[in-house]
Amino acid sequence: MSPTIPETRVLAVASHVVSGYVGNKIAVFVLQALGCDVAALNTVQFSNHTGYRQFKGTRTTAQEITDLYDGLRQSYLDDFDMMLSGYIPGAEAVAAVGKIAKELKEKYQNSPGRFFWVLDPVMGDNGRLYVADEVVPAYKALVPYADLILPNQFEAEQLSEVKITDLKSLAQAIQALHDKYHVPHVVITSVTLSAPESHLSVVGSTMTSTGKARLFKIVFPAIKCYFSGTGDMFGALMVVRLREAVGEAGLTGRPSWLSDDGVAPTELPLAKAARKVLASMHEVLARTAEGMARVVERTEKEIGGEGQIDEKRAHLVKSKAAELQLVRNLSCLQAPEVDFEVVALD
Repeated sequence: MSPTIPETRVLAVASHVVSGYVGNKIAVFVLQALGCDVAALNTVQFSNHTGYRQFKGTRTTAQEITDLYDGLRQSYLDDFDMMLSGYIPGAEAVAAVGKIAKELKEKYQNSPGRFFWVLDPVMGDNGRLYVADEVVPAYKALVPYADLILPNQFEAEQLSEVKITDLKSLAQAIQALHDKYHVPHVVITSVTLSAPESHLSVVGSTMTSTGKARLFKIVFPAIKCYFSGTGDMFGALMVVRLREAVGEAGLTGRPSWLSDDGVAPTELPLAKAARKVLASMHEVLARTAEGMARVVERTEKEIGGEGQIDEKRAHLVKSKAAELQLVRNLSCLQAPEVDFEVVALD
């Protein structure tokens, strides 16, 4: 299938696992499948993701991250159009990744729209941090340099310092992100406030020239299963679909790809991109859920002791079944068939 976006070179900075699909294992596959050239800078090298509760491997230090990027730069391999950053282990490493993004922004400061940074501030979920406390201020120092941030609801609260309890406070949190950090684009993922239990929402905004939020919401059916790597897939798909939508709107030469103030929330490139992203994700997750029972059965037979699997091994089997089934579902990434409505929020 022919790529639908312009030639795009992406620096993907995230975790790497030998087996499974999280971090750069998802990002690189998705970006390449949709026509991007990708340079992967891995922030950890683990055997599998930490949700298995056991793994082997190492974390990349801040100095190693810097050295790897310096190696790219000295060979003139730093000609990136976009950067996607995900999980980063520790405050010093977060600062090192931020320094890379700042250098790339400075490199193209006289070419508006030439470089665009998508930042997923991975800090925690479900009301708790799973990084060290000092990582939060490290991310707060970087958000002003990002063009688009992709926090979940808990991370949006950490960054905005607004407790999200309803749609009104959600709107206040997004406006606070625009005000405090002047970040042009925000998408908050997995919002559960206004949707029925059977659905989830994504809420986003592209600010106006005066910094006012333009809010939109997309509601989509929830699939009642645990999946790993969904945030990483969302980020990678957003890179591609936003690049595509901005190109169609003729905005690639504008700073941070900002739309005119008169563009309605539902017509924003960010909203159009999120709509396609969620369509792909829903199809991949549905097919993953359909295949879970087969993965469980096959894995239980492989490890032996069928019918006598203890709690630890049962968790490992469940974790393997929750890995996204991407490779055999390319059509879901490239041309999803489902569609969801975008609505404006007052």
